[in-house]
Amino acid sequence: MKLPLVDIGPFLHGDAAARQAVGRAFGNAFETTGFAVVVGHGVPEQLASDTYAVMKEYFARPLDQKLADTPPEKTKARGYLPMGVERVARTLSGETPPDLCEALVFSGPHREANSVRPNIWPQRPARLRGLVEAWCGAMIDLCDHLTKLSALALDLPENYFGPWYGDPALTLRFVHYPDQVMPPAPGQLRYGAHHDYGGLTILRQDNAPGGLQVCDREGVWHEADVVPESFVINVGDLLARWTNERWRSTLHRVSNPDRNLTGSSARLSMVAFTGPNEQSEIACLPSCCSAINPARFTPVNAGAYVRSKLDTSMELSAAT
Repeated sequence: MKLPLVDIGPFLHGDAAARQAVGRAFGNAFETTGFAVVVGHGVPEQLASDTYAVMKEYFARPLDQKLADTPPEKTKARGYLPMGVERVARTLSGETPPDLCEALVFSGPHREANSVRPNIWPQRPARLRGLVEAWCGAMIDLCDHLTKLSALALDLPENYFGPWYGDPALTLRFVHYPDQVMPPAPGQLRYGAHHDYGGLTILRQDNAPGGLQVCDREGVWHEADVVPESFVINVGDLLARWTNERWRSTLHRVSNPDRNLTGSSARLSMVAFTGPNEQSEIACLPSCCSAINPARFTPVNAGAYVRSKLDTSMELSAAT
């Protein structure tokens, strides 16, 4: 599947007409597929490469050293998550086999400043913290651009989302999908079928086999093409509610690599989950409802909504 490609360079640097054109393309992508591949974003490629490399180095460390970075509360919000503790498809279809991945998770600075559970910073590699903080800054800047672009695409003033995103909810998730030495269990995937929970998700993926798959309106799964130096952006459930489902939160998953392939099929993805601040009440946007298209959802608290999904997806949630 070739996801819609949107060059946001003219939005960042162009005149009013160019910005409007990018807004139309951006909105159309989310109305049709719920996904967009964004280029012209301005995130330095060297920073992306360096962050990717340090994460590969981290995940190559012995398991006992990585487990030292696991939070005592064993939640999905921070620190190291080992293999076998997540079942993300549980948010849709009940019991499923554990997902075949491990992850390292960090909160953005706004969330961490207001949390009693600060980020857990691994001691090794020594350069990891500096690169993650730089990557976080780049994701905050990109989120700001995408938030303004979203307002334009939704027929709202460009700074409309400012009150909700002045202190955005931002979570960085670095996900390693190891080589699959043993065949997966029946129905087991690298990451099960799910909808994202919050606002826009920003994904930097590599080109390893066994990657992002997107489900179309007919229920058919398609492997998504990988465009070099791009970000895949998709709509989460909270944003779909906010737009009265004008923008689609599309079902997706991470597939297993072909068992007939030779060589490494390990995969690493760098994900930024963005959303409004956790105290926000999310009710239908004024440009997305009318007398003939009334609001379909009752207002919800942003933080509580996302936390309920996160808790459901954790293997340990039933016991804690």
